[in-house]
Amino acid sequence: QVQLVESGGGLAQAGGSLRLSCTASGSTFSFYRMGWFRQAAGKEREFVASITRSGSTTAYAEFVKGRFTVSRDNAKNTMYLQMSSLKPEDTAVYYCGVDFRGYGLGRRGDEYDNWGQGTQVTVSS
Repeated sequence: QVQLVESGGGLAQAGGSLRLSCTASGSTFSFYRMGWFRQAAGKEREFVASITRSGSTTAYAEFVKGRFTVSRDNAKNTMYLQMSSLKPEDTAVYYCGVDFRGYGLGRRGDEYDNWGQGTQVTVSS
């Protein structure tokens, strides 16, 4: 079993920046990719970004391209999401997940096997 913990959320002004972290711990594992999803109040959970364990492939939702950057540090079992040029529309709970199998493209929530508790990001106007 793998446990995931997100951190780094908080309050930012429009145009500001935040860096989120997701650290995996627990049993030994070798995952194919990690991903970020977010869920705003009254909305469905949506894909944000993902990165393979090797770091060779990253993917982004269209609404964050050019603003967010996903990276990882395998030595720390940690994935990061650097968020810049934040908009009020980015306000949501951000979740990280681990996809062990890599059967799909990593854009669907049901492709991920474990999830963290989420971290709140609030962007003011």
